[in-house]
Amino acid sequence: MKTSKLLSVAFFALAFGVASYAQKTVMVGGAPMYPTKNIVENAVNSKDHTTLVAAVKAAGLVETLQTSGPFTVFAPTNAAFEKLPEGTVESLLKPESLKTLQTVLTYHVVAGKMNAADVAKAIKAGNGKATLKTVSGGTLTAWMKGKKIYITDENGSMSEVTIADVNQSNGVIHVVDTVLLPKQ
Repeated sequence: MKTSKLLSVAFFALAFGVASYAQKTVMVGGAPMYPTKNIVENAVNSKDHTTLVAAVKAAGLVETLQTSGPFTVFAPTNAAFEKLPEGTVESLLKPESLKTLQTVLTYHVVAGKMNAADVAKAIKAGNGKATLKTVSGGTLTAWMKGKKIYITDENGSMSEVTIADVNQSNGVIHVVDTVLLPKQ
């Protein structure tokens, strides 16, 4: 009887600890990202993602990213957008580029919640590479160098996951340092 009670308490402590760990608040762009808030509610507070938030608003994707999902978002920073050729962001934000902007943004989204451990497991299962199907219909290739996760787009451009496992109420964000682009 004592053993079963002890095991029950130990199991509860372990389960509670894992749940608490998985749901920790992470700082991104100088702001706390609360696991109880959705992707949009958190992203608007990150100083490092103002360009991404403006693009999501211009593309009319705010409501979609506030639904229950779940989504895995590879979120490029402002610095990532600055790496694009001059005028690219401005051009994408024009009303006549709406469809292209939506495609580029949804290319950064995978249906379902894949934390870093899930991505690493998929990479291992794929003998060093994992193909991720994006919401836009394209593919991203995940791979690892040491303990770091990288994402390669359909054009061969590589992006490093700089902050992983930013849990949200409707998925997870992985901050990346390069904008990923689908094949044109």
